[in-house]
Amino acid sequence: MLRISIATALGLSGFTAYVIAVVTLADRVFPLHWALQSVYFLGVGVLWVMPAYWLMLWAARR
Repeated sequence: MLRISIATALGLSGFTAYVIAVVTLADRVFPLHWALQSVYFLGVGVLWVMPAYWLMLWAARR
């Protein structure tokens, strides 16, 4: 149960920091060509999945 609480706190705080960083960097991507914007947003839209996956596996481990 403690593992789940730690994973939840880390996940929420990490995801919040990630969103802040992505939105801040998006201001620099905005003036670029639409194709580069697409690559950026596709990349950052998928990049958060692996750390979340590892955190869920760690929390579910017995």
